[in-house]
Amino acid sequence: MLNNSASLGYARFSRILKAFVLGEEVQLPPQVQEQLVRLQQLQQTLQSVAGQKQQLELELSETDKALTELEKSTEETPVYKSVGSILVKSNRQSLLTELKERKELLTTRVTVLGKQEDRTKERLKEVQEKLQERLQGPKTSTQQ
Repeated sequence: MLNNSASLGYARFSRILKAFVLGEEVQLPPQVQEQLVRLQQLQQTLQSVAGQKQQLELELSETDKALTELEKSTEETPVYKSVGSILVKSNRQSLLTELKERKELLTTRVTVLGKQEDRTKERLKEVQEKLQERLQGPKTSTQQ
């Protein structure tokens, strides 16, 4: 019986959330409306952070590949660096240093974004749970 009421609560929560997102007329207490807005903000934040993290992971992968290839080369091998839309001859050792620093920076940023993503997921889960509790309560009424 507990499973049935929990699934009914979630279904109700989903309908109300969908109506709110679509801008439909829904009678909700101000606190619930504020929590729904907070939920939307957290979802947008999570999407943004995940996108940034994905971009940086891609850049990190490319930097790592370039570093691996550069380490395979010898001092005599001419190396080039992309500057805007052109390639410029460069010093192998300075390029190695630059790529290692870039890799370290990207790794740190990916780690920070990963932690931010985890915190946002936690807050999102908390807000969802609070909303579900409020919407399952006997005092809340909705119009369908």
